Amino acid sequence: MKDTIDVLIHEVGTRDGLQSIQTIFSTEGKMEWIRREAAAGVPQIQVGSFVPPKLLPQLADTAEVVRQSIEIPGLTVAALVPNLRGAENAMAAGVHQVGVVMSVSEAHNQANIRRSVQESLDEFEKIVAHRDAHPEYKDIVISGGMATAFGCTISGPVAVADVMRVAEGLLARGADRLSVADTVGYANPQQVRELFSELFDTIGDEVAVGAHFHDTRGLGLANVFAALDAGIREFDSSLAGLGGCPYAPGASGNIVTEDLVFMLEAMGLATGVDLEGLLEARVIMERQLKGEPVHGTYVMAGAPKGFVAASAA
Repeated sequence: MKDTIDVLIHEVGTRDGLQSIQTIFSTEGKMEWIRREAAAGVPQIQVGSFVPPKLLPQLADTAEVVRQSIEIPGLTVAALVPNLRGAENAMAAGVHQVGVVMSVSEAHNQANIRRSVQESLDEFEKIVAHRDAHPEYKDIVISGGMATAFGCTISGPVAVADVMRVAEGLLARGADRLSVADTVGYANPQQVRELFSELFDTIGDEVAVGAHFHDTRGLGLANVFAALDAGIREFDSSLAGLGGCPYAPGASGNIVTEDLVFMLEAMGLATGVDLEGLLEARVIMERQLKGEPVHGTYVMAGAPKGFVAASAA
């Protein structure tokens, strides 16, 4: 993480948001969005996912989006992958960070990627080995993603012990960082604080840890605050909260990037992100939508009188 910021914002709207809506953005449209967010100071963007195009036609151009995005100065370009084939394609395309997704919930992992959790861990080991076998990929960060860490729509509560087991399994197989996700919006602040405290007690400060929250039940930013209190300094978010939540029809999904940045900057935590630049990126993104809902409160209320962003202080 850059020395000039306190909290790293990881934009995932260009992947998590787009995969959940009907509108298919053009490559040019995606790049206009990505370039404007990068110009606003967003340091890291998950620009797509390397999955079969027939499954997610919205992300069929991910390799080309990566190719253009890595030309943007200072931007860390990330992509999500479900398996070794996806990781091979992501690395060949030139990504800086590969996010490997698996669920802590056995039932959800089987439903989502048709593997047991153990099989996913074994696949993760192969992905790290592929990176390590190619000197040209030595600087690529491999992030172990733990979905449904706070609860599962299929099997309900997820034990903290199961999260720790997967986290230790990922680290033992060479993960450079971990991402803990409240995939379906089940978490509450107390649960968040307890889980991350246990995680740091278990793994120490060996690797960076990021958090991915949804606002399905209105607790997204409250959960961010609890995670901050526990020591987390990297957060996923989506411009305008794009994408909703496929497991909770009618509910908002990803936390809103603009609202997250405002909260952090108001708390005196520098993100390096310009809020007005984010709103301009939001306009660019919204121009391409075809009826999908967007979210956020900062866009409606703006900054309070006398507000000074921590990044500008």
